[in-house]
Amino acid sequence: MTSSETPADLPDDGPGPAGSGWRRLDVRTVLASSVLALGACLAGGVPTLAGMRQAGGTAFTVAAVLVVGGTILLVGLAAVLEYVRLERTRFRIGADRVELHTGIVVRTRKGLARERVRTVEVTADPVLRLLGLATLRIGTGQRSSATDRPLELRALRRADAESVRRELLDRDRPDEAEPSLAVATPRGDETLAVLDPGWIRFAPISALTPALGVAAFGAVLQGADWIGLQRTVLDETVAAVQALGFVVSLLVGLVVVVVVGTVGSLAVFVESWWAFRLTREAGAGGLGSLHVRRGLLTTRSTTLEENRLRGVAVIEPLGARALGAARLDAVATGLSHADGQRSDPKGLLPVAPLAVVERVVADVLREPAAPTAQVTLRPHPPAARRRRLRWGCAAGLVPAVVVAVLALGFGSLTLTVTAAVLAVVGIVVGVRLGIVAHRNLGHGLVGTYVVSRHGAPGRRTVALRRDGILTWSVSQTVFQRRAGLATLWFTTAAGDGRYGVFDLTAADAVAFAVETLGDQLEPFLSVG
Repeated sequence: MTSSETPADLPDDGPGPAGSGWRRLDVRTVLASSVLALGACLAGGVPTLAGMRQAGGTAFTVAAVLVVGGTILLVGLAAVLEYVRLERTRFRIGADRVELHTGIVVRTRKGLARERVRTVEVTADPVLRLLGLATLRIGTGQRSSATDRPLELRALRRADAESVRRELLDRDRPDEAEPSLAVATPRGDETLAVLDPGWIRFAPISALTPALGVAAFGAVLQGADWIGLQRTVLDETVAAVQALGFVVSLLVGLVVVVVVGTVGSLAVFVESWWAFRLTREAGAGGLGSLHVRRGLLTTRSTTLEENRLRGVAVIEPLGARALGAARLDAVATGLSHADGQRSDPKGLLPVAPLAVVERVVADVLREPAAPTAQVTLRPHPPAARRRRLRWGCAAGLVPAVVVAVLALGFGSLTLTVTAAVLAVVGIVVGVRLGIVAHRNLGHGLVGTYVVSRHGAPGRRTVALRRDGILTWSVSQTVFQRRAGLATLWFTTAAGDGRYGVFDLTAADAVAFAVETLGDQLEPFLSVG
């Protein structure tokens, strides 16, 4: 993607000659920007006025005038700037290239070869949805280049955005002087998964629940500070703790955190995955595109071409695994957050029952059964178990060590006893964690896929197409060398870039690499 290419038919200050295929954004983007600016002003102005209300008199009047005047000025400025941007923005989709010309002070011209398009994302925040608009982002999947940011078209009519999305992913579409912006008719779309309302039961068991519960208390303090009541809230909290006692207050606090966090996690799940639908759109050559639609307030629509798919990852967090559930991510080229995508482009399925995940894996990969479920995983050596037991116990003893240091500093018998109890509990938990981690280790081959599994207390199972592997390597840390273990890495252009089979013996790692990639490696291994 470059900004240096200048088509000959486009003047510096205009949209190009008639019939050249240049298109404009929707004029309602001016109204959308004005509403967003108004919301930002109200978010800062209302708390300010609430805090100044106690001052009263002239100070409050001056603050009100400044807030109202500043709001009018900023909203007007946002509308003017957006109108100028609208007038200075044009885009064109040709047979070989996508071009975008924009800029107010500095004129920017970007061009992207259509063959480099990896993802097309259509999003609409609540303001855009209310106006029937959407933002379209065309990503290349590059990870490091600052010039490979997505082409962003904000904002188009929703129907136009969907039409452009299909047009970009239709490689065999003939070039047209004036491509139609009408809604494209679905061509044999196949539905692979839709949201089951029952899946919402998995939301509260995520790590997000306690984080949201604690964050809610911080939000209350911040809101109280805006209206000058933060000291009052803190004093009332301290008084309640003193009245109830430390133990009761701790239990009440935990209950509040869990309840608030549960409500928050449910709200996040509904907002993120409402109206979720995973479909396969038909394409030329038998391969089409995977299309994910989801979102309640902010809608998201992400498209991934199947020829970019190199495998899948089945993620089983601790809570989800305990209830027999998992989520599904794609391992594909071009799915990089460096592209500036607002949502997670890898997600193919939210946390759902494992049976549903396995069915979707088979459908997505066009296999009769899910490789992640059908493979027979090979165990790892006893040294791998010992290594995990050591690390588990070390992690479990951290709280006991912290409390023991405090006990030495304060000379407290209570803290000493607490440290001893924590040490025993930590060792028990660490041993259990190490055993689970070793049980979760495994690797194997099934058909055209290599499968690896690891993780504790949750686990991650990756099925990677063998023909998508570019290189392999074997690495050893200092601790692995002492244990006679090594990690086998498979490098690919997709997903995380490389995927590991952890804690094998060095001989087993090399043998598995040869078995995975075939006879093509033997000449290199026999040299010298």
